[in-house]
Amino acid sequence: RCVEAFCIYFQAGRVEEPYVSITKKRQMPKDGYTEEIEKEVGQAERKLCTHRSAFSRASVIQAFLGSAPQLTLQLYICVLQQEITAARSICMLLSLLSIVYGALRCNILAIKIKYDDYDVRVKPAAYLCIFLWRSFEIATRVTVLVLFSSVLRIWIFLVVLVNFLGFCFYPWILFWLRKSPFPENIEKEFSRVGTTIVLCLLTFLYAGINMFCWSAVQVELSDPDLISKSQNWYRMTVYYILRLMENAFLLLMWYVYKTDFYLYVCAPLLVLQLLIGYCMGIFFMLVFYQFCHPCKKLFSSSITEALLSCFKLPYFICQHHKSTLLTGKAAVKSPENTDETRGSTKTIDSQNRNINQSVSSNA
Repeated sequence: RCVEAFCIYFQAGRVEEPYVSITKKRQMPKDGYTEEIEKEVGQAERKLCTHRSAFSRASVIQAFLGSAPQLTLQLYICVLQQEITAARSICMLLSLLSIVYGALRCNILAIKIKYDDYDVRVKPAAYLCIFLWRSFEIATRVTVLVLFSSVLRIWIFLVVLVNFLGFCFYPWILFWLRKSPFPENIEKEFSRVGTTIVLCLLTFLYAGINMFCWSAVQVELSDPDLISKSQNWYRMTVYYILRLMENAFLLLMWYVYKTDFYLYVCAPLLVLQLLIGYCMGIFFMLVFYQFCHPCKKLFSSSITEALLSCFKLPYFICQHHKSTLLTGKAAVKSPENTDETRGSTKTIDSQNRNINQSVSSNA
């Protein structure tokens, strides 16, 4: 595929192509208006776009199924040996850059899939925000897993298994709850068994990505394209809150069960640095979606509004629960109040009768 892409690139423009296709893309709305632009796409350019999208997907697969385990293993060896050699540091740096690049390509791929009708242009500031966001998030996550596994080697398998199986079965659970038909349009040559294998591999990759960072591409088996095109702020908020709580819990367990092996490390300072590093990743994520996202004009609500609504939701639930309790109590007390009012009206009527009788007798 790589050799063919180079051959097509160097031969492009030398021979006139027999036919071209016309694609229509809409620009980002300016002052409330959008313009549709027609563009002629030749056969060579179409093939290069196909190769480029394939390279993007391959970089994501290589990053999270190859470089992520490699980085975790090399860092674990460094912790046990209390030594970082030059060769190992270069290997860890290349692995981290590979993971960050794969996560960055995953973000750009998700944007282009969700907004396929628009001409998306990603600015350098957006690339910088994504790079910093993914670097802080992935580096702190890998460090937390390595520290926890160095003191509780058996329990780390349970943590990894729960995370992996949870994210792997989550798309299937949603697919089962929605009672959607089985997807048949993935590939015409695939049978039902082959389609199931492809879907299992897709959810396997989705779980591998979410083990280390938030997957920008959300798998949705009920969608014809197998990818959710809606911007679900609530799911992202819940993910980062739970992930931050999990990282804090794992660091707490490491701090409690750490041995004399870590006497050379200032444990409280390291815990604080890792938590701050993860929060820095969340900060750059918020900056990206609030200011640098290439399609922020198409959002129905900004991420700050979504976060405020997420935090206001428990308050409204509590208020609704209190109002229902007060309504129930008022309904319980209402018969007693009616009895009391009836008794008071009877007393007033008897007093009026006595007054009338006395007045008539005096008359």
